[in-house]
Amino acid sequence: MLRLEPRPQPSQAMSLASPLLALALTVLVGIGLFAALGKNPLQGLAVFFVEPVKNAYAWGEIAVKATPLALIALGLALCYRSNVWNIGAEGQFIAGALAAGWVAMQATPETSRWIVLPILLAGMAGGMLWASIVAALRDRFNANEILVSLMLVYVADLLLQYLVYGPWKDPKGFNFPQTVTFDIVTRIPKLFETGRAHIGVWVALGAAVAVWLVLARTYAGFQLQVGGLAPHAARYAGFSSRTALWGALLASGALAGLAGALEAAGPLAQLTPHVPAGYGFAAIIVAFVGRLHPLGVLLASILMSMFYIGGELAQSRLGLPKSLTGVFQGLLLFALLACDTLVHYRVRIGGGRV
Repeated sequence: MLRLEPRPQPSQAMSLASPLLALALTVLVGIGLFAALGKNPLQGLAVFFVEPVKNAYAWGEIAVKATPLALIALGLALCYRSNVWNIGAEGQFIAGALAAGWVAMQATPETSRWIVLPILLAGMAGGMLWASIVAALRDRFNANEILVSLMLVYVADLLLQYLVYGPWKDPKGFNFPQTVTFDIVTRIPKLFETGRAHIGVWVALGAAVAVWLVLARTYAGFQLQVGGLAPHAARYAGFSSRTALWGALLASGALAGLAGALEAAGPLAQLTPHVPAGYGFAAIIVAFVGRLHPLGVLLASILMSMFYIGGELAQSRLGLPKSLTGVFQGLLLFALLACDTLVHYRVRIGGGRV
């Protein structure tokens, strides 16, 4: 009979190496998956791990997808460190895109380029507003934030659908469910003349530094972490659980909303039913693969971006379904959970140990 027994002292080195082991296991399972589908495993792995980084343009596409993933995952890392389980970042991402899109649609060719700043601020406000619903229900009625935040994703998606099929639908859009294309003055400035990478890259890097400073160098960050690791000790020390709850959720919502604003006013330049690209859910994996640390989150967001691009390339070049992206994401999370379990527990078979 198999059972798990806690290790007296989990290995710090193995804990740090766990994400790398999980990636290696994902690659090994991926090899078997490609072989089972009748594809060359080496060609399949090249599509996922070589093609997305082979040149400057490819790195630009990595940056486009890594930016929202990193921003959302940074906010989720704050939540999870404070023991607040925000699963609905996708809804906050959509709310941010809606708020930013409304501001962008008010612009005209005569509007100043500084309109980009109100667009980003509106996105942050939209995400915070959506997250505040979760915080209010948890604070006032002790509602489970996992369920509430998750259900609000579908509410945000339905609101988006209603707007792009109804009041915000482009009258000259040949009946497609989309808003007007945002004026050029509202577009997020690009990093280079070619490619789609924009200044959101610097925003994400700045957010990572800010989150690290909050967690490692501020009293508020200390309160958040103590509240997450030892709630009873936090209460004994006089730390407010309400402050931790509201602070973590509002910060997470702001970062997710900012990601939505950058996406809406950046690569998309309009709102469509396809605004929710799954970044909010993928960012949960990014946060845990990155060990809830800002630097780890940045690296994990690059890896997850490779999975997104690899899935698109596998569809076009190998004739495989795009859902293969989700398969690789799920494999990575499953492998990480398995590795983490074995880091903290040993398997006992009957009376012996393994």
